[in-house]
Amino acid sequence: MSNTLSKAKGFKKTKSGTYLSMAGTAFGAFGVAKQMKKARTEHDTLRLIDAAVSAAAIVTGLAILYRELKRLGDDDVLLG
Repeated sequence: MSNTLSKAKGFKKTKSGTYLSMAGTAFGAFGVAKQMKKARTEHDTLRLIDAAVSAAAIVTGLAILYRELKRLGDDDVLLG
């Protein structure tokens, strides 16, 4: 049991774990886009600001995960 748990904890530090984290973070963009659309139609400035801050958090999260992916030494041609 302990060995399985340690493998699961180390998964985030792998390339596939980082890709999975990036996909999950990018998937959150759909919710933010929906929130922005609703805020615009209702003319709700506070909700629009909340959506903008959430979008900035998603962009920052993706940038951090991309940097982590580069540190792992990915051999993907598309990433350079």
